[in-house]
Amino acid sequence: MTGRARAPRRAALLALVCVGASTALSGCGGGGDEDPDAGTNGVGKLSAAKIERKAKTAAERAKAVRVSGNVVSKGQTYRLKMRLSSSGGIGEVSAEGGSTFQLLRKGRDLYLKAGTGFWARQEGGKKPGKSDIAAAAKLKGKYVKVPEQDPAYKQLSVFTDMSTLLDGLLTMDGKREKGERSTVAGTRTIRVTAGKGRGGTVDVSLEGTPYPLRLRRAGGAGTVQLSDWNDSFALHAPKKNETVDYGKQISPDQHGG
Repeated sequence: MTGRARAPRRAALLALVCVGASTALSGCGGGGDEDPDAGTNGVGKLSAAKIERKAKTAAERAKAVRVSGNVVSKGQTYRLKMRLSSSGGIGEVSAEGGSTFQLLRKGRDLYLKAGTGFWARQEGGKKPGKSDIAAAAKLKGKYVKVPEQDPAYKQLSVFTDMSTLLDGLLTMDGKREKGERSTVAGTRTIRVTAGKGRGGTVDVSLEGTPYPLRLRRAGGAGTVQLSDWNDSFALHAPKKNETVDYGKQISPDQHGG
């Protein structure tokens, strides 16, 4: 009789312990089967192709973004620190083995600011003379308006064009597959890979709008982080006393290298 009475009491006590304990405790049964998509935007449940489409759609609809990381273009590696919007962009670009320069574009007006070394190379080639350096020194700390007919305009404005830059960065090649879950700057993400990763990868936010947060480009062509989506910022053209009219063309063949 006593033994039979104890059994229900032990069962009741165990039930109370399980109710009060964390659901992560396996001893309470089923605790290790948490839904990985609980509290997310749900895109983790979708196919890789659908996740990618949602990320691209979110990027296309966004009005602003911050871009930072490395991009390889035509054999040249650039380090980007840019803030972009639908009306222009501002930030810094560093060319590997070359110079660091600042870009500012508002509407169609593109401005470039760089140090003496950068402008000296534009003046006199790879080995500028004293006169080249002296002329370049006058441009140090000044914004130079890049003429639209100059080949440099098309090359440099890409870094300030949100739509064009994102379109190129978000291009992947190969069969899409869902990859691992991770975090980017503290935000939970789901990865989409292309061509087993060789064709690029994109980490998409599992929180809020499914923005792309990190990109690894195909063929080792750079890794870029995207943040501050839709955070608006002001763009102002430089003042007249900060601007120099360089002429019809900045350089016939090279920029920033």
